[in-house]
Amino acid sequence: MSQRIDRTKRQEVQHRPAQERTKDFFEVSLGLSEEQAIKEATRCLECKNPVCVKGCPVEIDIPAFIKLIKEKKVKEALSKIKEKNNLPAICGRVCPQEEQCEKECILSKKKIPINIGALERYASDFGEAQTKFSTQPKKHSVKVAVAGSGPAGLTAAADLAKMGYAVTLFESLHLAGGVLSYGIPEFRLPKKIVKSELEYISSLGVEIKTNVLIGRTLTIGDLFKQGFKSIFLGVGAGLPQFLNIAGENAPSVYSANEFLTRINLMKAYEFPKVPTPVEVGDKVAVVGAGNVALDCCRCAIRLGKDAILVYRRSEVEMPAREDEIENAKEEGLVFKLLTQPKEIILNEKGRPKALKCIKMQLGEPDLSGRRRPIEIPGSEFEIPVDTVVVAIGQRPNPLIYKSTPDLKTNPQGTIWVDENFMTSIPGVFAGGDITTGAATVISAMGAGKKAARAMNRYVQR
Repeated sequence: MSQRIDRTKRQEVQHRPAQERTKDFFEVSLGLSEEQAIKEATRCLECKNPVCVKGCPVEIDIPAFIKLIKEKKVKEALSKIKEKNNLPAICGRVCPQEEQCEKECILSKKKIPINIGALERYASDFGEAQTKFSTQPKKHSVKVAVAGSGPAGLTAAADLAKMGYAVTLFESLHLAGGVLSYGIPEFRLPKKIVKSELEYISSLGVEIKTNVLIGRTLTIGDLFKQGFKSIFLGVGAGLPQFLNIAGENAPSVYSANEFLTRINLMKAYEFPKVPTPVEVGDKVAVVGAGNVALDCCRCAIRLGKDAILVYRRSEVEMPAREDEIENAKEEGLVFKLLTQPKEIILNEKGRPKALKCIKMQLGEPDLSGRRRPIEIPGSEFEIPVDTVVVAIGQRPNPLIYKSTPDLKTNPQGTIWVDENFMTSIPGVFAGGDITTGAATVISAMGAGKKAARAMNRYVQR
């Protein structure tokens, strides 16, 4: 007689204790144990019409890999995932599954969807630990180029290599990975994980060239002259937005991009083993409420600083993931909600000493669907600070289209593409944040995958 399956008990990932993890940059999440993973995989209904797959931007056969985990075939589960997803260990850590595949899961109607993200991470970590993939890169005479080694570029490059193209991937920085390397902190995405995923993509035959800035070192025209038949632009949205308030240009006022890049690429995450190269005062205010803002706050806490998050709406409207908000609360982050910065007050040395703010109240919903914040007259007050980080979003860097006048752009500064991800220049495709503005890792990967197919059709026409 078969044992009855209890589908109501979802296996949740455990975390390191807050008092321990705030003293270092080691990974917070501990992942699932083998016992937990098998229990969670057993909960899957194995639907005949798996709607969870429709919620996955990279089209993973989710029920198939979960079934393999249930059967303790973890290597095979990882192979099944890698048929569609070239970065599973990364997605298992930072992809917002709760808004995508898990949201579509039938069990989500009872608010207990399968923990798909945790199972993907389990398959990646333990499948990779059991075996290193030995790939035989296909040889092809047709050359294609990919600019940008973030999620979109890596996905496009890997898929094109699997199709048999000779792929060259160009990265402007000295280290490949884009936002995965310079943007997401070590405690959410360890650098060794990114390195391992990059090694896998290289094993497919992708040639990665760093320190090459497309639009400056080489133009799109240069790439065509070098014999590339098609080009994918996945250079992301790396130009920070600011508040446009007094005092914002002072030292010790960072964009989130600069703050996190310094921490990641200058190895501040090794603090306190080595002195941090990031100049951070004792009282850090971070303006914003997305995942990036929380990353900045949690980094500051790990550097031994007092951190406060300043946001003009309430917690309900915060765009950050719920679990990241809860992690930040556990770590002692102070939330100053319904608060809008008006000025950064400087001391006699020209550095921040206070953040002048005004209290807000919420009115009717705006175009984003969130209630519009409205100032409360006469409610100004000051928050003592000596470092300010502005984390209110990013937009595309105009360098690439300024060097290419024929490249059509949208009013927001993003690159225009048609339904096949082709730009206004024949043979040049684009996808990810450079076309949509700042979004998620997995949405950029989905764009890279679709663009790779379109490039193949274009070259083979």
